[in-house]
Amino acid sequence: MSAAEPSDGAPRIDRVAVAVVVLTVAALAARFVGLGARPFHWDEARVGYWSLRFLDSGAFEYRPIAGGPLLYVVDRTVFALVGATDATARAAVAVVGGLAPLAALLVRRGPDDGTVPRYRLGDAETVALAALLAASPVLLYYGRFLRGDVPLAVFSLVVVGCAIRVLDGAGPRYRYLGAAALALAVASSGFVVGYVLCWLAAAALTVDQRRLVGEGPSARDHVTRAAERLRGSTRSALGALAVFLVVHVFFYAPRVGGSIRPSPATVEAAVLGAARTFYGVRIVGRRQGGEHELLPYLSAHAETLLAASGVVLALAVVGFLADRYGRGPSRPIVAFHAYWAGASLLVFPVITEESAAWLTVHTVAPALVPAAGAVGLLVRYGTRALDRSDATAVAVAGLLGLALVGQVGVAVAGTAYGPTTTENPLVHHAQPADDLDPFVADVSAAIEGNRGTDVLFYGSTFVPAGPDGAAAERPPVSDTWGNRLPLPWYLERMGAETDGVRDLRGLEATETPPVVVADASQRSTLAPRLDGYEARTYRLSLWNREVVVFVR
Repeated sequence: MSAAEPSDGAPRIDRVAVAVVVLTVAALAARFVGLGARPFHWDEARVGYWSLRFLDSGAFEYRPIAGGPLLYVVDRTVFALVGATDATARAAVAVVGGLAPLAALLVRRGPDDGTVPRYRLGDAETVALAALLAASPVLLYYGRFLRGDVPLAVFSLVVVGCAIRVLDGAGPRYRYLGAAALALAVASSGFVVGYVLCWLAAAALTVDQRRLVGEGPSARDHVTRAAERLRGSTRSALGALAVFLVVHVFFYAPRVGGSIRPSPATVEAAVLGAARTFYGVRIVGRRQGGEHELLPYLSAHAETLLAASGVVLALAVVGFLADRYGRGPSRPIVAFHAYWAGASLLVFPVITEESAAWLTVHTVAPALVPAAGAVGLLVRYGTRALDRSDATAVAVAGLLGLALVGQVGVAVAGTAYGPTTTENPLVHHAQPADDLDPFVADVSAAIEGNRGTDVLFYGSTFVPAGPDGAAAERPPVSDTWGNRLPLPWYLERMGAETDGVRDLRGLEATETPPVVVADASQRSTLAPRLDGYEARTYRLSLWNREVVVFVR
């Protein structure tokens, strides 16, 4: 008899699935409310700018320095359909992050009919996992941020969930879904390499744990059986490979005129060419001078995790220890995700080129599974106390639950919806400290009806030596162009023509456009020469990036 049917045979509503769907709707709402309120971070501006350039020219080619191609391809379509704003640019990430709670259903324990192992997550743990995916401060903040970290984390959870279903003997549809999710993860970010390393380490430790505690077959037999189930029949294996390649080629293939030209050369460029390019830039390039000290990156990563997700990490530790050393049999699903999170603590500070708060996404996402196990412990404790009519124990369980919810709520209010200041542990230094809506409004009004150059960048900070016309045609770009961020996104969005001069002689030789942008230190130099202009300063980062904008 199905668990979804009562004894009288009448259909019964799956309350767990309904709860997960409700949490998913809440997660989507939480990510879309005020989605465009925060100005674009420099990294967001890069993605938005190159997506607009792709929309304008129709030309696209994967370049590792600019990140995975998924967001560029998706945002190009979004911009064509509904226009480009801060909110629409972030919408794709918000949708993926908002749908993340549905992944909890992949690791839920099914009906106890002998076909589904009992060591998956129970009903309470499944709902807890969905809630944590919906409201975890790190996932919520970067689920409203135009980077590939959250899509990579969510698609990776789906990959592992589908693999678990396949290991359980589920149908080939999970193999195909997992293959598509893996291709989307690869297209999201080059950090997918770190996920593969974490998965290998977690799998090895999980198998070894089962061998040490004497559970199940020997390690070799366990690995062999798992590999056979993951591979499946030749037909389903080839089908999964075909699904992966189709999705992969769709995102990585070069585009001309906005479309892919089907040919063997296109497939070669999307598969082998992309891999060679990634290796040359991210591996060889790093080896030739991209090293960094490990300890500062490790300590910064740990500090941010504790500040932004201390409650989640504490729950994960409790869930892992209780599962590993508790009375009942340990569950590989809890061990695997705990080891995955543990491995990420070392892997991502090693492979990253910059110590940044978004690295926490890749630790928090897998840690939510053992954290859900800890919540399940609390629920079971409270339920047993309620059955015994133990008022004291029920009160303790209730207070602990309220404290956990309150702590997560406080963390969400202080981070995901908190101020963009140094007091927010998730805010990166490249986040503008000032609202840029007045900049957009002033510049849009000033350049309306103008012919020729609309915005002139002044000074060596923003203008490279030599010709500037082709400086931003495609990544990589000069550091001086990077110093303009995030303004290029806003200027490209409004269709502004830009140019640059390095000194006063260049300014005097140029017909002054409606808008001039310079480093704030140049205000006193330019003000006497820009009579009739109003000046306003903007902080384009948390520190050391202030510009003055002269508007006629």
